[in-house]
Amino acid sequence: MCRSWGPYWGWVPCAPIPWLLLSLVCTAPFGLLGEETRQVSMKVISGWPNPQNLLHIRAVGTNSTLHYVWSTLGPPAVVLVATNTTQSVLSVNWSLLLSPDPHGALMVLPKDSIQFSSALVFTRLLEFDSTKVSEGATQPSGKPYPPYSLAEFSWNNITNSLDLTTLSAVFQGHPVDEHTGAFANGSLAFKVQAFSGSGRPAQPPHLLHTADSCQVEVVLDGASPRGNHSIFGLEVVTIGTGLDCPSVKELHSIDDEYAPAVFQVNQLLWGSSPSGFMQWRPVAFSQKERDRESAVPCQASSLHPTLAYSLPSSLIVRAFFGSQNFCAFNLTFGDPTGAGYWDQHYLSWSMLLGMGFPPVDALSPLVLGIIAVALGAPGLLLLGGGLFLLLRHRQYSEYQSIN
Repeated sequence: MCRSWGPYWGWVPCAPIPWLLLSLVCTAPFGLLGEETRQVSMKVISGWPNPQNLLHIRAVGTNSTLHYVWSTLGPPAVVLVATNTTQSVLSVNWSLLLSPDPHGALMVLPKDSIQFSSALVFTRLLEFDSTKVSEGATQPSGKPYPPYSLAEFSWNNITNSLDLTTLSAVFQGHPVDEHTGAFANGSLAFKVQAFSGSGRPAQPPHLLHTADSCQVEVVLDGASPRGNHSIFGLEVVTIGTGLDCPSVKELHSIDDEYAPAVFQVNQLLWGSSPSGFMQWRPVAFSQKERDRESAVPCQASSLHPTLAYSLPSSLIVRAFFGSQNFCAFNLTFGDPTGAGYWDQHYLSWSMLLGMGFPPVDALSPLVLGIIAVALGAPGLLLLGGGLFLLLRHRQYSEYQSIN
């Protein structure tokens, strides 16, 4: 990957992969792909004895159902389940879920209808001092401060932010025991939005979504950094596939219509088919008015296996999967130069989470027009030159020779 750090931040493609120029015909695993629309419901599952933050998104297609179960019982986490029936339901045993061993408290029934399941956990909020960057660092984030464990955050009652019109809800929180006052006027929020069909959000980075996906927007707003040029990040954990970790791919494009100066899409893929995905553009924004001037780079570390006991525990992941192998990676937003969180104490980043094949951007009409002109102009020149020579030859052939 080649990078260009000019007046505007962006990735410039080196030898673009021609995948966007091809139309791929694939057979989706367990019949999940191809659902143009789904009947989507969003419901907060009531807790016992007190209200708990458990959000269930159910998307029903013609022959399948997708389940997204979000919770802040522990760090923010989501369990993804795909079934091959329209009748599958979520079952929650609250007394078991809140016990020391919650395995079996969260189920999707009937069990034999499950075709795919995985989970994603946002375990820690990271912060780095970008003024202390070691030379030759592969990820120039800087010296790390002690991370914030998201399992030790206090989160809002999700019921108050539930919007059934836009199929969205917001988990917003701050540290429970934070003595520095960094979050006295700040918060970390995860906005979850489901979709019944295809489209793009109005704001950048305009990720293409389908009925098989939902969007997560992470916003850090108003928190006081511990340094003058702090760079923030997230530790993200997922379930390993056997002894291996899910694959991460970088897709390059020659088209930046929907995200100016960003020519790349990153994808985490579960399964070789794939069966599920996490997709994002490597860009975040340091202002609420998202534009090129407020764009900051998003860098992802490599995915690596990690020990479960070293991670903040998610109750819903333990309840559904029991003991599992985990893989982790870090996302960092910004670099020591250019725009950053220090501009307005604001940072936002978006991603897609879904099942089946990830959405693929088609070339925009503008780029198609440029390609057509680039490829058509030489042909028109050859055609015009050939006609000119032909007409000129006929003109000379009309003269009679003089004896």
